[in-house]
Amino acid sequence: MNLYAVIGNPVVHSQSPRIHTAFGEQTNSAVDYRTIQAEPDSFPSTVRHFFAQGGKGMNVTVPFKQQACAMADSVTERARKAGAVNTLWLEQGCLKGDTTDGIGLIRDLVGNHSVRLTALRVLILGAGGAVRGLLEPLLLQKPQAVVVANRTPARAEKLVADFQGMGTITATGFGSLCGEYDLIINGTSASLKGQVLPLSSELLAKNCVVYDMMYGGEVTPFNRWAGDAGAARTLDGLGMLVEQAAESFFIWHHKRPDTGTVLTDLRADLQQS
Repeated sequence: MNLYAVIGNPVVHSQSPRIHTAFGEQTNSAVDYRTIQAEPDSFPSTVRHFFAQGGKGMNVTVPFKQQACAMADSVTERARKAGAVNTLWLEQGCLKGDTTDGIGLIRDLVGNHSVRLTALRVLILGAGGAVRGLLEPLLLQKPQAVVVANRTPARAEKLVADFQGMGTITATGFGSLCGEYDLIINGTSASLKGQVLPLSSELLAKNCVVYDMMYGGEVTPFNRWAGDAGAARTLDGLGMLVEQAAESFFIWHHKRPDTGTVLTDLRADLQQS
């Protein structure tokens, strides 16, 4: 069996072993996928030990994505832009890194939900690592305009500055938001905390699609607000989780798995629990 793992802290509840095992069964690929919990000061040594023992590939989750980017010998352009790595592998003795989170969200929107991003007015809430990883793949889809809003406007402005020249992208604070948007993406952790962001329903265009990067067995607090505010569709981040895993799997195995059946099974289990 080829050894793979996800490293994080905490990591015990990760769905990655289940997802990658299912992908392996689909594609007749030998996969032994495990979880590894590491302490912040032991992350580099744990990664080196894993690959020295024959590990083939490693996913990286919070809080180590920035460390993974820093320790990789070579990273893809999208990982460099994001400043984060969630996929590691060895190639001719070189530790390589990529980020698949952003492309996972785009594939979920476009492939699973048939959202055509070209020419849309897009509002992204938050300016953390999750949003940074999304911006390049999103801007490559040629939306009409992207606005990044954050409680602290200066943080959004700093983030947006790194992506100038890739499209029409601006920054603002929550209190200064105006206009209507065709797609609103919540990249904050508000739903995890049960919080509702201070937003007006007037931000939602007539056929607005709302996407919360968080997910759970029930509708997230953000999507509940959006539904009440008149959103045409509300989507959560479970598909993003499966699609980013599929991209990592493709990097390692050069085979693209079917995400639909895995996503359906995960959704059913979440709703039951």
